[in-house]
Amino acid sequence: MGKTERLQNQDWLHGAATGQIIRALSPPGEAAPVRFVGGCVRNALLGEAVEDIDLATIHEPGAVIALLEAAGLKAIPTGIDHGTITAIAHGAPFEITTLRADIETDGRRAKVAFTNDWDQDAARRDFTMNAIYADPDGTLFDPVGGIADAKAGRVRFIGDADARIAEDYLRILRFFRFNARYATGAPDEAGLEACARAAQGLKTLSGERVQAEFLKLLKADRAAPIVDLMIENKLLNDILPEARHANRLAHLIEIERDHLFTCDEQLRLAALTENTEMAARALTQRWKLSNALRDRLLAIARENQELVCYLSMRETRLALYRMGRRAFLDRLMLTWSADAKKSNTVRWRALLEVAKTWERPVFPLKGKDVLAAGVPPGPEVGRVLAAVEDWWVDAEFTQDRFSLIERLKAVVQATIM
Repeated sequence: MGKTERLQNQDWLHGAATGQIIRALSPPGEAAPVRFVGGCVRNALLGEAVEDIDLATIHEPGAVIALLEAAGLKAIPTGIDHGTITAIAHGAPFEITTLRADIETDGRRAKVAFTNDWDQDAARRDFTMNAIYADPDGTLFDPVGGIADAKAGRVRFIGDADARIAEDYLRILRFFRFNARYATGAPDEAGLEACARAAQGLKTLSGERVQAEFLKLLKADRAAPIVDLMIENKLLNDILPEARHANRLAHLIEIERDHLFTCDEQLRLAALTENTEMAARALTQRWKLSNALRDRLLAIARENQELVCYLSMRETRLALYRMGRRAFLDRLMLTWSADAKKSNTVRWRALLEVAKTWERPVFPLKGKDVLAAGVPPGPEVGRVLAAVEDWWVDAEFTQDRFSLIERLKAVVQATIM
């Protein structure tokens, strides 16, 4: 394995926590016992932010734990069966994985054998840009041509694409996510064809893994054309059959980029998919969505009030009150994303600003007020209260508590009669 180039000006590489980990795993006399690998090396090479620091080592998991603890560091066996230990230094986590080779796979998980061969470890990884190693001094080692691919914006499987995918079918989704995030041109043809051939393997993956990977894909600036490509190659038929609105997704991403400077991958999912309660429940079950995301999609589906960019201030306030700010904003963004008229942009933005700054008024009456007016406990209390609240909302929240009590009396009298 020949030397290539060196990472420059990387604070994380020379930080105190990193140094503590390196020293713990580098007993005197051992040549290259530990190297950085994966996303931290790839992103540093490309001049992008480094979030997680992963390391590879020749030490087996038991030895890693012993070395870390001997140095006074906490060692957590987060994935010890696959050789991964999480070390904590200065409060920061570092994932340390023993060099390994896959000796048995079923498309979802692998049985591994530990090794001290760096080339063998590289050969089992997914993409060439993820198999670039860096010594503690920043010197890069590139056994599979990852540096050239990374700099060219080329996502390429290591070795035979069909074999890499068969080891873990999640790599199909990762291929598209990495293309959306790092590629600068069309996807590698051999990789794309291999993904299409293996599409049925996606059905074997857990919903949680699919959800996590696809939401990461949706965060990318190039998510829309990549999702289009996935639809074209029938890769979403089984895992996301609700994907019907690629054009709306593309417009939402454009709006976020040009006007909001934000990225909401959950809303992007809603933009891509059918907004019906049936679709939301089916996706929740298939992907095992969190309660929060499930409720957000259901709120979008259940809210059938039509929003238009020329809503009056009164209509906007009433819609905000009845829908709630979150559902209103979600509906607004999805409706804006479906509007092809660029001339309406100013109106949509103005409506968005009103919604973002609006404070929901608090209805002054409660159930005890209805009881005090002579309504016996039971469902009628809620119905009477709702009738008075509707009157208050229609009056644009201007009636005070005294007026509301008088209205309550009138409603109760009419109800009793």
